[in-house]
Amino acid sequence: MRQSPLQAEHEALGASFTDFGGWWMPVRYSSDLAEHRAVREAAGLFDISHMGEIFVRGAGAAAFLDYALAGRLSAVAVGRAKYTMILAEDGGIIDDLVVYRLADEEFLIIANAGNRRVVADEISARIAGFDATFEDASERFALIALQGPAAAAILASTPGIDAPGLDELRNYAWTDALFRGVPLFVARTGYTGEDGFELLVDAQHAADLWRALLAAGAERGLVPAGLAARDTLRLEAGMPLYGHELARDIFPSQAGLGRVVAADKGDFVGARTLDERPGERLLVGLTMDGRRAGRAGYGVYRGDALVGEITSGALSPTLGHPIALAYVEHDAADAADLTIDVRGTRIPAHPTTLPFYRRKK
Repeated sequence: MRQSPLQAEHEALGASFTDFGGWWMPVRYSSDLAEHRAVREAAGLFDISHMGEIFVRGAGAAAFLDYALAGRLSAVAVGRAKYTMILAEDGGIIDDLVVYRLADEEFLIIANAGNRRVVADEISARIAGFDATFEDASERFALIALQGPAAAAILASTPGIDAPGLDELRNYAWTDALFRGVPLFVARTGYTGEDGFELLVDAQHAADLWRALLAAGAERGLVPAGLAARDTLRLEAGMPLYGHELARDIFPSQAGLGRVVAADKGDFVGARTLDERPGERLLVGLTMDGRRAGRAGYGVYRGDALVGEITSGALSPTLGHPIALAYVEHDAADAADLTIDVRGTRIPAHPTTLPFYRRKK
């Protein structure tokens, strides 16, 4: 089981841990509900050092990524980022990624923890013939997410952080900064549905940065937050999780991510199989009355017929009622007579437009 560079910090804060993608990660520090609410109302600090960092460099880097990934990365401006995917030859989703353009000939790919090695292997296999190189630099870095409406104020007030471009930083953009004189990569991205930042720093400086952020944010309500709160936050925001909503046997159109694929950019891996497949299940959002939430694996029914399965579900801390993501048959995607089976009891489930929660700007 791998450990984050911040393991000692989590232990000192009394965290409970769980296995996540082969990493021993904090699942909570106090309570799931308190940490979730802190992110919605103030701010939360997450250790996401289990994510992978892969650099692609060279004169052919942009052309290579256009071929290797689903999006048109050559169109991304320096200083910006793009959500994309890496597809298998048959169009199945190997992983969803965020790619930052660092320079004309340099990109940074952020991969999910459990998929880091397979993504690196796919990059290695696909790069032949392009004037580009890649480096899996995941071991060198720690990644910290500061999320919530108070995130910008906390980051700006943290002693030791020098980020001149912070005030002008847009969503899905990044800037170079310093923390006590060492390089700090600051991106306005996140996985909670709130404003926030992801901070990439050399692993040996991660603990100092973590403590500095917590100290600066204490008076603004910042708390450390674990994977449990991260999961309910991303679910409210309608964001898919690999291994739940995304997998090798799921195609972008099924997951509502057809827009992520630049189908008109020419040849790329997975391009031959992008047409929506008749009969495939579609990802939908469901809301339920009462307090009983459907969980991953629970069946979705239309009358007596099983028409789908929940992939993620919870009692929404923000909305106060149960929500779920589920794959259901095409002709049931907007049906008004769906139910879910919660331990033998059928509960009405109402298809709804995603996301469940949208922050006020």
